[in-house]
Order: sequence, then C-alpha cells, then structure tokens
Amino acid sequence: MDDDARAAAIEEARRIFAGPIRFLLSAPSLKFLPEPIAEEIAFAGRSNVGKSSLINALTNRNGLARTSNTPGRTQELNFFDVGGQEGEVPRFRLVDMPGYGYAKAPKDMVRQWRHLVNDYLRGRAVLRRTHVLIDSRHGLKDVDQTLLDMLDEAAVSYRIVLTKADKVKASELADVTARTAEAIRKRPAAHPEIIATSSEKGMGLPELRAAVIDALT
Repeated sequence: MDDDARAAAIEEARRIFAGPIRFLLSAPSLKFLPEPIAEEIAFAGRSNVGKSSLINALTNRNGLARTSNTPGRTQELNFFDVGGQEGEVPRFRLVDMPGYGYAKAPKDMVRQWRHLVNDYLRGRAVLRRTHVLIDSRHGLKDVDQTLLDMLDEAAVSYRIVLTKADKVKASELADVTARTAEAIRKRPAAHPEIIATSSEKGMGLPELRAAVIDALT
C-alpha cells in the first residue's frame, strides 16, 4: 500500500469510528450471544494489558468499555455496535473478550474462560479477526501462546497489538516487536504485521483503526 492509499484508509477509518458506537450486551455464555447479523472484530489480552483502555481510546469514548484496576474483572464477552442507528443492523461489531492469565483467578473461573472463549472462537462464523494485545514491557508470555494456539486451531485470523508502547524506550520497543514477530512467524493464522500502540499518547491508534476496517474487507 502506497502512502496515499494508507492515508486514505486511515481517514476512512477515522470517519467510521467517529460515527455511532454503542454498547449492545454482555454474554456470560454462548446462549446470550447476539444474532450473527454483522461481522465482528474481537480484542483479547491478559488481565491488565490495557484492553478496555485501548478500546475506549480507539473509539474516542472514555466510558465505552469498563476499565478496572482489579485484574480479571471482565469475565463476559462484551459487544459494541459500530455504525447505524439503534435498532438497525450495525456496520460491524467490536467484541471485548474476557481477560486471561490472572494468577489468582479461581480454577473454575479459568475453566469457564477457556470454555467460553474456545466455543466463541470455534463457532462464530461472523468473526473476522481477533486482535491479541501484548504488554510492550513484557512481550509474549506462555499464557499468550496458549491463546495463539487456540486461534491457530480454530483457524481464526489474528493480529498482535502491543500496548503501553509509551512505557518503554524506543530500542526496547523495537526489540520486543522483533522478538514477537519472530515468535509468530510460522503461526498459520497470524497476521505478520504488528501494531504498537499507546492509549494515553494516541500512538498507533489511527493505524489500528485502519487495520480493523481492513480486516472487514
């Protein structure tokens, strides 16, 4: 993609995300999922990776996704309609997936998370891509690799998004980006390009918005 096409894609994505976006529902189990009438883009990540903050920054809405200092708070699939008026079929949906990897989480909560996420990934025909959020300060952990295995097995396209990129030096960010790219290089469902973001500074958000729209085409 040349510079003009990239700029046009970023502007189109900015316009779409500036339009109507609203919370639809929370689904603690598959029977509560909304009707699959619109394509879906999911966001997944470890507890406290900054997932809700990133979704809020991505959509320019401070309170759209609930944020918390308590790890593991989100234990449901939260759906948001993007585009269209209330009651109409949305342009697409964002899905905030429950955080994983909280060390103090009860075993039954971990089991519930695995079943919910695995069943959603395997059975959701309208799911177009999952963005897997990785903390720039820590890189890929074993628990992240477990999710990537699930995505590969379910043949669900995914893309790595580094969060909190403003918290590390440029050299450290380059290093974690390179190490992450090498780790996913042979994974069948992984998108090869990684996006580094900062919810606080706005870094990478225009590119991420464009990546979301691109995944729908």
